[in-house]
Amino acid sequence: MPWRAVLTATALLTFAATAGWELAARAQGYGPSPDDNADLWAEQRAKVRPDSLVLVGTSRMLFNADLDVLEQALGRRPIQLALAGSSPFPILENLAQDESFRGTVILDIVPAMFLAPGGPPMEVSQKALARYREWTPAQRWSHAIGKPLDAGLAFINQDDLALPKLLERIQLPERAAFKSPPKLPPYFFAVDGDRRGRMVPEAAVIGSPLQQRVAHGWLPLFSPPPPPSFIPAEQFMAMMGQAIEARFGQTARLIADIRARGGKVVFVRMPVQGPLVEREEMLAPLAATWHRLVRENAVPAINFTDHAELSAFTLPEWSHLSAPDSVEFTKRLAPHLQRALSHGDATATANLVMPGPVSG
Repeated sequence: MPWRAVLTATALLTFAATAGWELAARAQGYGPSPDDNADLWAEQRAKVRPDSLVLVGTSRMLFNADLDVLEQALGRRPIQLALAGSSPFPILENLAQDESFRGTVILDIVPAMFLAPGGPPMEVSQKALARYREWTPAQRWSHAIGKPLDAGLAFINQDDLALPKLLERIQLPERAAFKSPPKLPPYFFAVDGDRRGRMVPEAAVIGSPLQQRVAHGWLPLFSPPPPPSFIPAEQFMAMMGQAIEARFGQTARLIADIRARGGKVVFVRMPVQGPLVEREEMLAPLAATWHRLVRENAVPAINFTDHAELSAFTLPEWSHLSAPDSVEFTKRLAPHLQRALSHGDATATANLVMPGPVSG
């Protein structure tokens, strides 16, 4: 057997296949960047110290907050713990239960996601926390080895290009007993090693195919699933109401625990535009959710609709800022955060007397 020839042919085929897959990934708009996976999140969570400044929230915090600008404005580099598609409640709970934590939490609240009693938004946060709590040495080494590869190769993208994700793209015909779940948005952002998220340029081009796919994917995702068939609808709605009501009480207790140790919490409502405004209001009216959370917890709160300079941006896909705009937005947000952190509860009181209207 000509082993040398076999080995050479195998190496050449492997190289050709890898190069071809890399070129195909880049042609589809993917670029080299760290995978925003549970390992990267766990790495950031492990950096939290007792007095840390921590960003918690949804993809809106992940996209819109520029860490360099906040570090310059607030004197400390924030740790980015926001998660795309998540309810930040479990992360807030984790920090509140950490007896050593007495730092500052800047909490992005999308009411429908923060108050979601279960489902995918909760599971995203719970998965990240499980990795942080149970992070094995093998997983840590795998993460450490994978980071240099992520930085150089576009096709290593667990969120979009791993085999299970590619199989999810197969369109299955709907049947009486099967209804396709809403499609998650395609790849349209990248993170760096500190989990600073940035929208890819094509997604910010109004009218581009990627912008259209992302924008028109939000409304199905912000549509509640039908009640399960094995529970009467009225009973199911009553159970949901009880769970959401309990969430208000749980939130108050968690924030009280952080503040009792000397910590601070600031609520931020990030910009949202287009038909998402009406959809979110239908799911979770601001008067009954955001304003109630602010009132019951008496924490400083920054609602973008209260400030013209924070509302002056065009969101390409209605939910997030483009990468360049996120830097300018953070510069304009920083003075509000400085006042909130220096004035404490007085800012909360000021916000309560000036609730902003819901606008696009």
